[in-house]
Amino acid sequence: MLNGKFGNAGVGAAFFGVALLVTACAPQAAGESGRTAAAASSTAAVSSTALVDATLAATIAETPTITVYKSPTCGCCAIWVDHMREAGFELDVLDMDDAALVRVKLDAGVPLRMQTCHTALVGDYVFEGHIPAEVIARFLAEKPAASGLAVPGMPIGSPGMEFGDRVDPYDVLAFDAAGNTSVYESR
Repeated sequence: MLNGKFGNAGVGAAFFGVALLVTACAPQAAGESGRTAAAASSTAAVSSTALVDATLAATIAETPTITVYKSPTCGCCAIWVDHMREAGFELDVLDMDDAALVRVKLDAGVPLRMQTCHTALVGDYVFEGHIPAEVIARFLAEKPAASGLAVPGMPIGSPGMEFGDRVDPYDVLAFDAAGNTSVYESR
């Protein structure tokens, strides 16, 4: 898809960007080992009912299995997967190398500037990065005319990127097949 529009430079830039992001959230990355243990224990303490309200629980129950594509060494992706499962989503998690992960993102139409460490697909929608489960549930319930959502940049405090009590503000962006974006929600 992007290969035709941007040539090999687009694919190369996408590969380089994802390689940097995957490396940044690998378990050996600075602060990851301590953060992973803390985030896992805090995530375990949160019940699925606390993550989503009752009106969204029905949407989650009716959602087909979400396929998540990620690197096998990405600790923050594994925490996000746990967050989604605790909310009640059923996931099929596929670990893959960086080149295959880039291909998934390009084929799914994720704009280069929004690509991050993992990609989730369900139906005609794509979810890129550390999007809160309740935001995905609301998006699926609303069924907007968008390709999907993304949280670019892996912001501290987003699901899977917890670091103590720190929560940096971030936007969940909606995007369409043409690459147009809009703020779906600010956190």
